[in-house]
Parts: sequence; structure tokens; C-alpha cells
Amino acid sequence: MTTLRATTHDSLETHALGQRLGALLRAGDVVVLDGELGVGKTVLAKGIAVGLGISEPVVSPTFTVVREYDAPTPLVHVDVYRLDHVQELHDLGFDDLVGEDAVTVVEWGDRVSAVLPSDRLRVLLEPGEGDDDRVVSVDALGVSWGDRRDSLAAALTAAMES
Repeated sequence: MTTLRATTHDSLETHALGQRLGALLRAGDVVVLDGELGVGKTVLAKGIAVGLGISEPVVSPTFTVVREYDAPTPLVHVDVYRLDHVQELHDLGFDDLVGEDAVTVVEWGDRVSAVLPSDRLRVLLEPGEGDDDRVVSVDALGVSWGDRRDSLAAALTAAMES
């Protein structure tokens, strides 16, 4: 699959893009958020949560590693930044969290890609030309994204037009 790209110009647009992505997600989906520190991974995750129908405040799980949010499609929000070894993720029961019942969003997922399902959405956020610009690159990997590719492309196109 070809990488899809969009550029957001501030955190509000990044959040709105997350909402559009969240609206496409289904229970069992895994979303990997990659990019350097401070590039907007948690802002995008907060938008995804809103798109899933979560109304409570979503906060970064950097220090707790995992936060769970209840909704019609629950969200498991994971941040592996502070983990030193993949085994720590297993020790936290990650295998039980990633399943058919919830959407799982993993910040810094490139660090644990070996233990993630191959069927996933990978989102890379990178600084753009302006101070608040973000280039968002999305790769939909696996069979389950085949029938959602057009919807995914439309969500990114809408983000560029807003």
C-alpha cells in the first residue's frame, strides 16, 4: 500500500485528523504512533479517542504505560517510551489488552513493532515547514485495511482541506 500523507498546521488540526481516523477504527484495530518527542502523538491519540466516542479527558500514559477508556468501542492507550525491554510490555499484560474488544493505540510503537500485530495502522508524525506544522504519514498494513483504504484516504484529504 502507498503511504498516505496530510499536513496539519496546529494542534487543533492534528486533533481533528485524529477524530477522523478514530471514526474509521473498529474493535481489534491497532494504531501505532511514531515520531520524535513533542511532535503531537498524544494530541492525535486524544482526537482518536473523541472519534471513538470517548468523552472523558484522555491523558498521556507515559508514566502509567497503559490507560483504558470505556466507550462503545473501548480504547487502550499505551505509551512505551519509558520501557527498556519488550518483556516489560508482556509483564504488563499487553497481550491480553490487544484484542478484538478494543482499539489499541501505541505511542512510540516502533520500539515494540516485533510484538505488535502485522495488521495495523502506522502513523508517523514529523515536523513540517512551519513551527506548528506536522506532516502525518499513514501506512495501512494488513488485510483488514484493504476495504477501508478509500475511507482512510478521504479522511486525510478532508484534513488537508479544512
